Amino acid sequence: MRLGIDIGGTKTAAVAIGDDGALTEQVRMPTGFGADAVVETALRTVERMSLLTGVDPGAFRSIGIGIPGSVDSATGRVAHAVNLGLEGLDLGPRLSERLGVDVRVENDVKAAALGAHHLLGLADGIRAHSMAYLNLGTGLAAGIVLDGHLLRGGRGVAGEIGHIPVDPAGAACPCGQRGCLETIASGSALAALWPSTHRYPSLELFDRADAGDPAAALVRERFLTGVASAVRLLALTTDVDDIVIGGGLAALGDRLLDGTRGVLADWAAGSAFLASLDLPRRVQVIPRGFPAAAVGAALVGEELAGLEDPEEEPAWQRS
Repeated sequence: MRLGIDIGGTKTAAVAIGDDGALTEQVRMPTGFGADAVVETALRTVERMSLLTGVDPGAFRSIGIGIPGSVDSATGRVAHAVNLGLEGLDLGPRLSERLGVDVRVENDVKAAALGAHHLLGLADGIRAHSMAYLNLGTGLAAGIVLDGHLLRGGRGVAGEIGHIPVDPAGAACPCGQRGCLETIASGSALAALWPSTHRYPSLELFDRADAGDPAAALVRERFLTGVASAVRLLALTTDVDDIVIGGGLAALGDRLLDGTRGVLADWAAGSAFLASLDLPRRVQVIPRGFPAAAVGAALVGEELAGLEDPEEEPAWQRS
């Protein structure tokens, strides 16, 4: 049995995956702040999952961690994760020493890419499938899976497309550049363009745009154009089979998917080249509630495999 843990800025989610690829148990708990608190959060999560599954911590086939920030997947060291108060934490080695089993650590977006890839395998049985996972959260980043393996790059920044400048006259980006894609298509971009006290600002924006509010419609169009630009960029640079949108803004569901496909279709209508790429068909939104980062964390460092019978109902949907 494999265990995957997604350590987020406010909550930690974990899943246990059986040898057949099925999700057997899930756990959620608050995330502590600071190095020691993050380590203790991970240990408590393993302890809780051990009780639920009846598997001793040292008996898990593998334990993987997905965590935001700059991660050296070879050493398990988290160099920088500002939202968690981490600087230079040897997370993998510390957990391995306490648990008596190898613990692998990966950036959360890259882990989520593996999780989304696993989900596609459950759905269509394709194991050597190429896919890009476009994470729309507070920021914007992507994870790329080629032939079943993550593309990390020489410095581990493969997929950081949110910091590709697309508008020289655009807004300043926290990375120090101007007009980055993240300043157009992300939660932080929407917060700047559509200030709101609503619990779910993106839903309010889409509702207001649907109701005919011209200001909301303008912001929505800019946002969807940015998302479509990210999809086009990933398709032109990696030529993956599918591009799966995930992250917090994926909760918009079909409204996000239909809007993005609409922009891509409009571009294709004016470009025979783009039309030949069939981008609207290649983009989809991850199902709501699927714990992609935790699932991917469980799969880090291993060959990916779907269920014995890919025609079965996806395991994560089973009660």
